[in-house]
Amino acid sequence: MAEDDEQVPLTGKLRDKLVESKQAWAREGRLLTGTHADPARDRLPPGQTLVKDWPVLDLGVQPEVTPDRWRLRVEGLVQAPVRLTLEEFMALPQEERVNDIHCVTQWSRYDNHWQGVPARDLVALARPKDEARFVSFTSYDGYTTNVPLEEFIRDEVLLAHSWEGAPLTRQHGGPVRVVLPRLYFWKSPKWVTRIELLRDDRPGFWEVRGYHNNGDPWLEERYG
Repeated sequence: MAEDDEQVPLTGKLRDKLVESKQAWAREGRLLTGTHADPARDRLPPGQTLVKDWPVLDLGVQPEVTPDRWRLRVEGLVQAPVRLTLEEFMALPQEERVNDIHCVTQWSRYDNHWQGVPARDLVALARPKDEARFVSFTSYDGYTTNVPLEEFIRDEVLLAHSWEGAPLTRQHGGPVRVVLPRLYFWKSPKWVTRIELLRDDRPGFWEVRGYHNNGDPWLEERYG
């Protein structure tokens, strides 16, 4: 297993105006319809529009994470911290998933085919301590987000390296990204490098800027 993290170069710069406009959306409640839906009955969450392509969204910074430099750490309240290179990650048991994804910016895309390592398997490998209740993700571009541990270990959650039969592109978070399809897609960080198990919740980049801490699309939890 990898012992040290590799530093990676970044291209671009944080788009401050984009961040400010999205914070304004949160203050204004933009895109909210005020309705709820039942995922067992309604495939498309409230206020969403179906798309065929996969829009590229980021903060303006993209890390140049080559396969030989990518590292993943699973640490915090665990008994056996995990350090993986991409080669070691790819040697773990792989599974496939097909699911829909829903972005808080109002688009949804159906039937995405993913391949990767189930999150529950990675967590089991790290052997979480009894007091672990939350997960904090950190990406190579500095982005952070958070979910309850019980959300992260759901059967459908992957750390994905492939989409539609091909390796994830850099623009979409390759080499590896998190895929949490039950929540708005800002909860599925690109370029993930650190997964930390915590006793107490730690809101991430958008959560401290007015976005909902949970992010359930069918409850329209866009903002909090």
